[in-house]
Amino acid sequence: MFNDGLVTVYAVTDIAEPGYQPKPGLKKKLTLRYEEQRLGIQRLYSGRQNQVELERVIRTPRAGDVNNQDVAVTEDGKQYRIDTVQSVQNVFPSSMDITLAKIEQRFEVSNEMV
Repeated sequence: MFNDGLVTVYAVTDIAEPGYQPKPGLKKKLTLRYEEQRLGIQRLYSGRQNQVELERVIRTPRAGDVNNQDVAVTEDGKQYRIDTVQSVQNVFPSSMDITLAKIEQRFEVSNEMV
């Protein structure tokens, strides 16, 4: 399990220097191993109805600090907006499915931890 790659979860924060115009950027929260999951047709069309272009679903070990206001970056450097985080029932180890949506704006990544 979880052998398909690494995903780093970032919080979107203001990375501008004090006194300057706010500038959204990413601050690292945590890094998780993941396993690719199938993006089901029902989930895909549900996203399209809400004008969200869903691209991937990944399964990771459960971590309490991931939410739908974060950004996920895979090991290839591609950035995704986290659309949904769902706990998976009746599996071991405890896991969660993260639905990743296409992101139009690339954020600047900060090496600081949140």
